[in-house]
Amino acid sequence: MNIDEMNKLLDAAKEHMEKAITHLEDELTKVRAGKATPSMLDSVFVDYYGTNTPLNQVGTVNTPDARTLVIQPWEKSMLTAIEKGITYANLGFNPQNDGTVIRINVPPLTEDRRKQLVKQAKDVSEHGKITIRTIRKETNESIKKLEKNGLPEDDAKRGETKVQEITDTYIAKMDEVLKHKEKEILTV
Repeated sequence: MNIDEMNKLLDAAKEHMEKAITHLEDELTKVRAGKATPSMLDSVFVDYYGTNTPLNQVGTVNTPDARTLVIQPWEKSMLTAIEKGITYANLGFNPQNDGTVIRINVPPLTEDRRKQLVKQAKDVSEHGKITIRTIRKETNESIKKLEKNGLPEDDAKRGETKVQEITDTYIAKMDEVLKHKEKEILTV
């Protein structure tokens, strides 16, 4: 019975760590890597008839090439509001309204900016690692509670060893995700 509970704890730890990896990947897509992606505008909100609305809910964002974003509003009357929203988001972009769509030319990254982005990516990754270590700590505490409630000491030690193996695996996955993002940022 207690072994089953411990296995459930281990499965839950894996599941939470997998979510931490997914969250890291999502956060890293927001870190600009030199080429235009629609997710660059995820932080842009637009005044839609008095309501602050995410840009992707008032129009379509496309990337016709690696240096250009094109926003096609679903209502032509939203062009000015979208333009203002992009400017207020302070992303360093200069939106150009041609009366039909809004175009944004994404400037190439400077060497200093690339280094800043790598540092930002490392910070995001470190937060992910802290999350994984917290999951490890909580799982180990739960195993200790099981031990107090009758789980044999040998099984508890095996469980803690397994938690550490799972933790090491997910920390390595985070390092791999970060390494891939660094390469993407530094590729000119």
